Amino acid sequence: QVQLVESGGGLVQPGGSLTLSCVASGNIFSIRAMGWYRQAPGKERELVVTITSGGVTNYADSVKGRFTISRDNAKNTVYLQMNSLKPEDTAGYSCYVRTLTHDYWGQGTQVTVSS
Repeated sequence: QVQLVESGGGLVQPGGSLTLSCVASGNIFSIRAMGWYRQAPGKERELVVTITSGGVTNYADSVKGRFTISRDNAKNTVYLQMNSLKPEDTAGYSCYVRTLTHDYWGQGTQVTVSS
């Protein structure tokens, strides 16, 4: 089992920035990748970005050049730096972990981009 705790969401104006954090605990040695998904009201959950234990990243086209994922293995934490935020980035953002046998999602943190 892996437990995930996210933080850092909130309300921001268009063009602004936010940083999300996700701390993993539990069976962290089985983690092969971490990342973020998001889900807007009325829409399906979609990939934002993932990063493997080897540092390989996979960004959604919609966030390339604006969002940056980073990982602190010593703290079992993954960060999502979000710049140049747009209203269409408004969604619940959930931390994601892939292990050898399971996928895990956190409870989510709300990001609202609005003036």
